[in-house]
Amino acid sequence: MGLIEYMKILIMAYGEDIIKSKYMQEQKKYIQHGNVSVFDHCVGVASVATYISIFLPIKLNERALIRGALLHDYFLYDWHIRDDSHKLHGFRHAKVALINAERDFSLCKIEKDIIKKHMFPLNIAPPRYLESIIVCIADKICAVLETLSISY
Repeated sequence: MGLIEYMKILIMAYGEDIIKSKYMQEQKKYIQHGNVSVFDHCVGVASVATYISIFLPIKLNERALIRGALLHDYFLYDWHIRDDSHKLHGFRHAKVALINAERDFSLCKIEKDIIKKHMFPLNIAPPRYLESIIVCIADKICAVLETLSISY
């Protein structure tokens, strides 16, 4: 089995319920960066975070890493449309994503930290867990590549 196949199996094993959920599927309608949907961005972040974690010589909570990555942008609106309810999106969407994710899924403390702190340093509180740091880094990598229309 190749690395990509192994990563797909891991992501589906831990995140299939999130990926197939009604609201996550709705994220396909919203653009995140460039021409990439929020759904594809979240799956991409989960993939890059999983890839990074495979090469680290320490034990991680793979389930929390993948689920937190999939839910990190679970804000459920089109942030490109001007609306006071999502004004200052970059500063506020992590909190909205956490509220929505807690409503729809059972989350552990690591998953909550990933979602809440993935925008560090834009949001001041630093990530508490290594899984959170990895997702934070994976999110930045994906955002840059998507903005520049570079496939990953």
